[in-house]
Amino acid sequence: MTPPRALARLQFHAGFTLDDAVPVVPYYASLGASHLYASPILRARAGSTHGYDVVDCHEVNPEIGGEDALRRLIAALREHGMGLVVDIVPNHMGVGSENGWWMDVLRHGRESRYAGYFDIEWTTPDPLLRGRLLLPMLGAGYDETLRAGHLRLVRRGETWMLGVYDDRLPLSPASVAGLGDDAVAAHDPSTDEGRQRLHALIEKQHYRLAFWKLASDMVNYRRFFDVNELVGLRIERTAVFEDTHKTIFRLYAEGLIDGVRCDHVDGLADPRRYCRQLRHRLDKLRPQRPASAPQGGAYIVVEKILAEDEGLRLDWRTDGTTGYEFMDQVSAVLHCQRGEAPLTELWRKLTGESADFGTQSVRARRQILVDSFESELDRTARALFAAARADVATRDVSLAAVRRVLVELLVHFPVYRTYAGGMGRDEIDEAFFARAVEGASRTLRTEDGDLLTLVSSWLGGEAPRSLPPGPVRRARERAIAVFQQATSPVAAKAVEDTAGYRYGRLLSRNEVGVDAGRLAMSVDDFHARCAERMQTLPHNLLATATHDHKRGEDLRARLAVLSEVAERWVVTAERWRVRHADFRQRAEGRMAPAAGDELMLYQMLVGAWPLNLAPDDTEGVERFASRIAAWQRKALREAKRWSRWTSPNEPYEDACEDFLRTILSSEVAAEFAAFANYIATPGAANGLAQTVLRITTPGVPDLYQGSDYWDFSLVDPDNRRPVDFPARAASLAQGESPREAIEHWRDGAVKQAVIARLLDTRREYPDLFARGDYRPLTAEGLASEHVIGFTREYRGQRLFVAVARHTAEWVAGQDTPAIADDCWAGTSVVLPEGRWVSVFSGADLAGGRVGLERVFDGLPVAVWCEVEG
Repeated sequence: MTPPRALARLQFHAGFTLDDAVPVVPYYASLGASHLYASPILRARAGSTHGYDVVDCHEVNPEIGGEDALRRLIAALREHGMGLVVDIVPNHMGVGSENGWWMDVLRHGRESRYAGYFDIEWTTPDPLLRGRLLLPMLGAGYDETLRAGHLRLVRRGETWMLGVYDDRLPLSPASVAGLGDDAVAAHDPSTDEGRQRLHALIEKQHYRLAFWKLASDMVNYRRFFDVNELVGLRIERTAVFEDTHKTIFRLYAEGLIDGVRCDHVDGLADPRRYCRQLRHRLDKLRPQRPASAPQGGAYIVVEKILAEDEGLRLDWRTDGTTGYEFMDQVSAVLHCQRGEAPLTELWRKLTGESADFGTQSVRARRQILVDSFESELDRTARALFAAARADVATRDVSLAAVRRVLVELLVHFPVYRTYAGGMGRDEIDEAFFARAVEGASRTLRTEDGDLLTLVSSWLGGEAPRSLPPGPVRRARERAIAVFQQATSPVAAKAVEDTAGYRYGRLLSRNEVGVDAGRLAMSVDDFHARCAERMQTLPHNLLATATHDHKRGEDLRARLAVLSEVAERWVVTAERWRVRHADFRQRAEGRMAPAAGDELMLYQMLVGAWPLNLAPDDTEGVERFASRIAAWQRKALREAKRWSRWTSPNEPYEDACEDFLRTILSSEVAAEFAAFANYIATPGAANGLAQTVLRITTPGVPDLYQGSDYWDFSLVDPDNRRPVDFPARAASLAQGESPREAIEHWRDGAVKQAVIARLLDTRREYPDLFARGDYRPLTAEGLASEHVIGFTREYRGQRLFVAVARHTAEWVAGQDTPAIADDCWAGTSVVLPEGRWVSVFSGADLAGGRVGLERVFDGLPVAVWCEVEG
């Protein structure tokens, strides 16, 4: 296939439709993107701002313009030689009245033709749920809700429905047979007799209504993480696969889309089978595509969180992941290892918390299992218990013991999931599972040690296909599938959405797919990762910002500077904490904010402080404070220490916001601005380095909307704010070189200029970037540790890339991120012989030993192409 040159990610919703993207196409074409990369385009729940709650797989979302608007967008893209990659959601759908499949299941229960589409457990120990679907949608207990009149019988024409607040649920045909014109009055919940009749009618339904807080304990359908409104699909069933992908396949065959990004692939029962099936179907459709559409194979990437020592399975036949692992690597190589000790000590001293991130993650996993995944834990334990009962040799194993073992395995699981099947665990999975068993053995009671060994065997240590067909084999296969679908949501909620908001040593390392326990990465390690990617998945997507990121790419790049100036940061943070002591207030028995929350707040203030915000700009500071306050409230709830989404501690949250607004209205606001400006220039240098590495190392660069300028966005919804495309088009049209644009670097045009020059180079040398070897190039001299250098080479075409790192000692507190020549004094690199031309300035350079002051020419980044002559 011909890989994309670069993707430009856009988030579609009612406020930014497919038609709104049409005038944006010329801009992205000029910038150098080859494809737009769209958030989910199928019909989602009304008002959805993200599209991952699809309710109709057969229709392009009318809220974003429908299929007519899609065709208009495709026409604009084709006119500019561009394509479209779309996000698809194979794991789950949104529930509710807009989902016809879901409503049919509510009406007909297990007899519905769609009952097998959803991952519902119809047989449960609870007699009130057996054969029924739990709907945790009530704002209070069932009896209280019934007595309050929030449940009632309603009629629409000839159709009887159950009114639940403002919603309408279907009633089974058998239950309403014979209802007459007086049925509404007869089922009036305001009278004892009517209430009894209404209750009796509700009891005949294929669902059970319950208080929403019971979901984590009782829900009997697989959810996306712990979101009740998103129900898991049984995509492993061929009929479900074909029906849910019907429109996507048609759009591909008609040449309207050119690739897909598969959301949350780890939620599927068999990701390998799914990915191979998807590749096979798209390959079969290729001959149907019109001549006007790109003829190469479909570009397929999967959203997959990889552990540090984990790789994507190559036999899945995908082009790679969506790039979280690159986001981790490029961030880590720009951090300074020398900052680890003082930053760790500051965190421990102020918070009194000695636990490292790994320990915090284990604690969070244990809490999450109880708080959010009790029903999933119960489901998995019962699947394992069934495997035990199926074999006479293990029939005396108790469910309670199985549950104890399962908890410890989940708590210590080192990766998002394994991929065992009928053949059991392979060598890769075995190594990860062994680590989980080792961790579990340390915390499990001695009496359960033998059962831990048995459970390990049941979960793929012994291949189910080695057993004769029958109940034991079926039970083992079921247990493996249920267990593997349970590990990834537990990991995501515990690590990303809990521990990541509790452990605040340095927030630039608290990101999706990142191990916050590792502060930095060596240049050699970074080179090794890039070389390996070139050999295994050369078209892997490379991301540094996404719709899911916790902090914008340039915010993280600025915060990384704290690892270089750690001693100064420690003194500053401690001074602020002492100075602000009187601003803290007692709320719900504790001081607000707690020390950890306060230290994380300080990091966000200096990391996200807008480049052109003066501390005496009252309106500007107020807008900034409101953004930070929204982040803070979400962070407190995600941390689940003093507050949480299910039971918000509003007094504590309000006290934290009061603290924030007080310190930003005081004279100390000038100190926040001053420190932010001090680290802004090395942060900008990091941002440019990150950008260059994303576009020049092996892989396909992904450009998230708005990040072509500086990206100091916060967690969603802040990172989905409207983008000023006219301003970007205007600055791009000026055609400034990066050397010219760095003179006014604060407006972000320099970052855009770097992107444009590099994407233009990718357009000129597509094979060099898609197939070129990756070779580290080591600098020599006093400043050699401050540079990352490498070459790309393919059939006589060569590219040399160098980026500066750890530049705080040179540019912190300066007016510009430009690097003076004397910083590179005595440091050089040996370029291959030939004539080299700067991508950024057009200057010439001869091969051989060259001083880095000539290579960088004042910029913190340098890219040179070899030319003939």
